[in-house]
Amino acid sequence: MSALLRRQYLVTEENVAKLNTLFAVEGVSATEIVRRAIDSYHAGEDHTELEHLVDLMADSVREAVKEIRAARKLVRKANREYVERKAL
Repeated sequence: MSALLRRQYLVTEENVAKLNTLFAVEGVSATEIVRRAIDSYHAGEDHTELEHLVDLMADSVREAVKEIRAARKLVRKANREYVERKAL
């Protein structure tokens, strides 16, 4: 582990309240929450791969919706045929 350095930063009361909630829920120190936030921050990162995955998911969802609609159509047809046979 790298040497720990003491720094002071100004934050809003809302930031402090959220930090207090987070460290209470997570069961770790407020400092650890801040470290995790810094480690997870990736400003300016290239999101090309993530955008590609989102596009793939969107395509999959569209295809699933299409298949569900076709299946519902078949079910409605089968139900109509059943009702017609039962009426005879």
